[in-house]
Amino acid sequence: MSDTPTHGPADDAAPVSRRAAREAAAREAASSNAPDALEQPAPAAPVRASAQSNGSDDDSWIFGTPATRPTASPSYPRASADPAAVSSTAPTPRASTATLDDLFSGEATADVLGAAPPPANRRKRRIGAWIALAIFLLLIGGAAVATWYVWSTYESQIREVMGWEEPQDYEEGLATGETFVTISEGDTGSPISQSLYDAGVTKTPDAFYDYLIDTGQNPNFVPGVFTLQQQMTSEAALAALMNPENKMENSAQLREGLTVEDSLPLLAEGIGLPLEDFEAAVENPADYGVEADTLEGWLFPATYSFDPGVTAEEVIQTLVNRTVTSLDAAEVPVDQRQEILTIASIIQREARYEEDMRKVATVIENRLDADNQETFGYLQMDSTSQYGFGEDDGTVSTSEDAQYDDNPWNTYVHPGLPVGPIANPGDVAIAAAMDPAEGDWLYFVTVNLNTGETTFTTNLNDHNAAVNDWLSWCSENPDAGC
Repeated sequence: MSDTPTHGPADDAAPVSRRAAREAAAREAASSNAPDALEQPAPAAPVRASAQSNGSDDDSWIFGTPATRPTASPSYPRASADPAAVSSTAPTPRASTATLDDLFSGEATADVLGAAPPPANRRKRRIGAWIALAIFLLLIGGAAVATWYVWSTYESQIREVMGWEEPQDYEEGLATGETFVTISEGDTGSPISQSLYDAGVTKTPDAFYDYLIDTGQNPNFVPGVFTLQQQMTSEAALAALMNPENKMENSAQLREGLTVEDSLPLLAEGIGLPLEDFEAAVENPADYGVEADTLEGWLFPATYSFDPGVTAEEVIQTLVNRTVTSLDAAEVPVDQRQEILTIASIIQREARYEEDMRKVATVIENRLDADNQETFGYLQMDSTSQYGFGEDDGTVSTSEDAQYDDNPWNTYVHPGLPVGPIANPGDVAIAAAMDPAEGDWLYFVTVNLNTGETTFTTNLNDHNAAVNDWLSWCSENPDAGC
């Protein structure tokens, strides 16, 4: 076998020997820690896995020509025997934009090319997450507010369209307790329906009246005081009113807020005495220990039963005594009884619920304050102007004539309290007059006469806005007593 290498033509043997010599010199330089050997690295030539040729003349590029062959080993850090040399001569790592061409040209290393991307900015991610959460909550909150507004404004219409109307009547089997209902001479289905609701007998003010209409009934109601239960069906309530056994003899019921003029006919009908007897009995308040011109405010609202043979004077004395009992229970000083009854009578006519009564008492107190620069001591209560003018048309609105009429009860014309009570107050109103709520309200308006919802405000602008709410409600409920 010939000793000639099988790489190709014989004239290639010399270059191979020169390359071997250079490699040996490079190794020797590396072993002697010669740093200059790697300071000017030549472009790296492609490396083959084997030095042997497959017999093709095209493999001559492996060895190159003297002009193109490298003069030193490629500058790859992994192939260097000197770590110090690598750190001083390796290219500065670039960002993750390095390519394979940069690797083979020596401008980047394999570590840089394969490095993981830098970690994300966690602070920016947290800020972005909070912003996203805030937007989400804002959208949810806006949807909730919109839903609440639509429901509160159009609840009845939505219930009607969706078939969600609440039952207008109680279910059978819920009746409980005992209550009293007064039917006056000439009462028809509509006022009796309201009286039943006020006494807690029926679920809604119109339930009984609607039942009469739906069933085509027009019964002849007998005046008197009737004993019924609460939470009855309209059908059961009608049967109870038609049953003579439920009618109380020698009895009368006076509800809160009635005047003396309203009360006397009810006493006459229930007890069976002439109306003239009662009109004569109230002419002299001093006969009952009352230091006032009239007994207005002193005929306590309640249900009374008397023995046969009772006189009108005895009935009136019983009612006045019951008022004194209420005043004493509220710890009203004797010399302040007339004043407290006057305040309580206004509260009774202006508010429906205990919480609102205490707020109305606060409004009265704030308006009477000598330092008040908003209303200057004028109460401006519609109930007082209507009472003084004798306006009793069943509405809460005051006519222009009543508002400007110069009478001692008109709080639009005269500052301070009216000259005396305007109605008969009950226990709750008297207690509210003695214990007003904490607040700085100066105005109030009942914005829904059916439910008694009342808005209290501290300034005229807010009050006018509430009045507009009431006017809007009245336009939608023209028969509600506006």
